Amino acid sequence: MAGIYIHIPFCKKRCIYCDFFSTTRGEQKTAYIHALCRELADRKDYLGNETVETIYLGGGTPSQLAEEDFETIFSYIYKVYPVAPEAEITLEANPDDLTPTYIAMLRRFPFNRISMGIQTFRETTLKVLQRRHTAAQAVRAFHDCRDAGVRNISIDLMYGLPGETLALWKEDLKQAIGLHPEHISAYHLIYEEGTALWQLREQHKVEEADEELSLSLFGTLIDELAHAGYEHYEISNFCLPGLHSRHNSGYWTEKKYLGCGPSAHSYNGLSRQWNVASLDTYIDGMEHGTPVYETEELDLYTRYNDSVITGIRTRWGMALAALKEKYGEELYEYCLRMARPHLQQGTLEIKDNILKLTRKGLFISDGIMSDLLWVE
Repeated sequence: MAGIYIHIPFCKKRCIYCDFFSTTRGEQKTAYIHALCRELADRKDYLGNETVETIYLGGGTPSQLAEEDFETIFSYIYKVYPVAPEAEITLEANPDDLTPTYIAMLRRFPFNRISMGIQTFRETTLKVLQRRHTAAQAVRAFHDCRDAGVRNISIDLMYGLPGETLALWKEDLKQAIGLHPEHISAYHLIYEEGTALWQLREQHKVEEADEELSLSLFGTLIDELAHAGYEHYEISNFCLPGLHSRHNSGYWTEKKYLGCGPSAHSYNGLSRQWNVASLDTYIDGMEHGTPVYETEELDLYTRYNDSVITGIRTRWGMALAALKEKYGEELYEYCLRMARPHLQQGTLEIKDNILKLTRKGLFISDGIMSDLLWVE
């Protein structure tokens, strides 16, 4: 399996917490689409002619694109790459972009999955975050997608938001579960340095959730979604049975992926490559045949560390037999030695020769993964 990620950097306006590469310079869109298609064509050999089983348009705000943009992008992808007939093809979208007319246009393309950035159903918090949509728009957009025949919808939620309480979070979860989406991604709000939200905290205008509340919110998330029939298949991701994100799961199971667009990352098993995080530099480089990117060649120990970071975070865990085969006896023994304290504490477990987090371990997963990493 291989995947293609397309970064669409355009937004009407930036949310105050976002540190992904994006721009409000919509006038650059046409030049960008041309540059993007040039990259798709130029990098046709990167995936080694493997069949593409997932395509993901993320951002930014991909729902800022128009019909002719999608037509151009998909014509290049299908012309250059072997795409599986049953490929999972996802569009990230803002709820206020998903009007019935826009959804009807999307249905003319091979999208079969929509990832909707709702974040919260609380109006006051949406305004604090400077989200463009209202709670009512989010609910209406979800139902409009359903009415148009979209049968695989993911919604994004955030917790640890300014002013949030456990009761408010439970109400958000109740509304989300009531929509019955196939997939829910839920992330704790992070105050990224350089964002507007970071500045507000530094100015004491908003307060970060403390550790006790954060743990309580996470525990409630796990319990409420499990009770509603969702499988917790990755630290921040939940799905109805069999409906995990195939694209994101490819990242966590070390499948090859090609990332196109400014700041997009690629991985082919032996190296990582990431494009320049500048729209002007990206467009200019593609126009002149001199793409600007960096590459990291992955040695044995780096690949082992990547396996730890990606594997432990999922319900599939790390298959120990495969670990020994891929990385050798030394790293196999090292992993078991570093895991031993966590196995004794009940934060890791080994079942069917697979090393994985327990529920207790989910709450301190970052520390566990850090302990398992190879450090010279």
